[in-house]
Amino acid sequence: MLDESELKPYLTHSLRTDPMGIKIARIMDAALTAVDPYPAVMKGLNNLLPEEYLSKFNRIFLVGAGKAGYPMAEAAYSYLGDRISAGIVIVKDGYANKPRLSNKIRIIEASHPIPDQRGVDAADEIIRLLKDTQPGDLVICVISGGGSALLVSPVPGVSLGEIQGLTEYLLASGATINEINTLRKHLDQLKGGRLANRAAPAEVFSLILSDVVGDHLEVIASGPTTPDPSTYQDALDILDNYNLLELTPDAIQQHLVKGQQGKIKETPKSGELFFSKTHNHIVASNRTAALAALSQAETEGFKHLCLTNYLQGEARHAGQFLGTILRQLANFNQPIPRPGCIIAGGETTVTIKGDGIGGRNQELALGSVGELDGLEKVFLITLATDGGDGPSNAAGAVVTGNTLSRAKSLNLDPLAFLENNDAYNFFLPLDDLIRIGPTRTNVNDLTFLFAF
Repeated sequence: MLDESELKPYLTHSLRTDPMGIKIARIMDAALTAVDPYPAVMKGLNNLLPEEYLSKFNRIFLVGAGKAGYPMAEAAYSYLGDRISAGIVIVKDGYANKPRLSNKIRIIEASHPIPDQRGVDAADEIIRLLKDTQPGDLVICVISGGGSALLVSPVPGVSLGEIQGLTEYLLASGATINEINTLRKHLDQLKGGRLANRAAPAEVFSLILSDVVGDHLEVIASGPTTPDPSTYQDALDILDNYNLLELTPDAIQQHLVKGQQGKIKETPKSGELFFSKTHNHIVASNRTAALAALSQAETEGFKHLCLTNYLQGEARHAGQFLGTILRQLANFNQPIPRPGCIIAGGETTVTIKGDGIGGRNQELALGSVGELDGLEKVFLITLATDGGDGPSNAAGAVVTGNTLSRAKSLNLDPLAFLENNDAYNFFLPLDDLIRIGPTRTNVNDLTFLFAF
């Protein structure tokens, strides 16, 4: 069992100073351990590509993108070794252990969440690698959250700068990841099933770490190997709904309108012949992490419940709502008795109006502070499973029944920090930010509710 020294990154002030802190830290660690990409991919490869199946292929290529790209690629290389003819995998800055796994597999770092030229250049290399695939070839794709920003190949006529600007507007608008990725799929040469198209006539196996609510394949990393049900009209409607049309560059608007008019081919839909040779498999998800955490909670002596893996909506409102659930548990032993652990997974959004620092997990935590005030022996803990929440170095934050009183003693007004989207600087002086560093996995967010 992990001891305090091994769990130190989880132990904020409130967890260090409470006897239950180590148990709670072990529960969080169990969630992340369960979605470690390396064993998840190894298990998937063993199940999907046994030796007798692999023997029928002449060449094997490895491509992919995402925050979990390095350990996923490492697992593929451990399983296949020098059978891999060539490989290119794109990861977020700081997420590569080394630039090569072998003399055949390159790991390229690029920017996230705003794409950069390195991502474009790496995507171009993938396009060239797949250009001459043959019927006897196998393409293995390792895909995880973050892939949308990392694997970027703008359609002709649209510049990287225009994609960057639109991405910034969308991220600040409160649009969901499904909506953002609908735009991305219609402005890119690899997203929305187009990578699978370029890999044809080879057989394609995608091993996918899900970071979207509901595990919708077409949304994860903008679905590079899956049919895309969305349309150019959907993309235009999203811009209109968030009042972004006037801010959208002319080149992007013109491309989307031409697509809506049928002058540009739609993203590949179900029924395309090449999809008959494309196989998509989710190897780990938010629910995987939540169930592992619940199992550890039982070991630690907690009654437990998974409230949902579909948590969405404005982060601050979700925080207030989850605070009411924890208050119900603390005061009435409902929906489970004390000592209780309730987990909610998903991905909320933040509509940015201020100029502070934070992310959806920190803002969710800040939204719960008033609701939990005065409760005894309770914790609400938010955790971005990739280790990073927004532009800060925190993965989430810890709230207790005395967070508000501690904040007031430091002249910190939670409502003022909420209005400025500055959750990071609210929790920083309280020493209740969770800063565990990059986990190299990514299965959305988890919120833990404890009463004991």
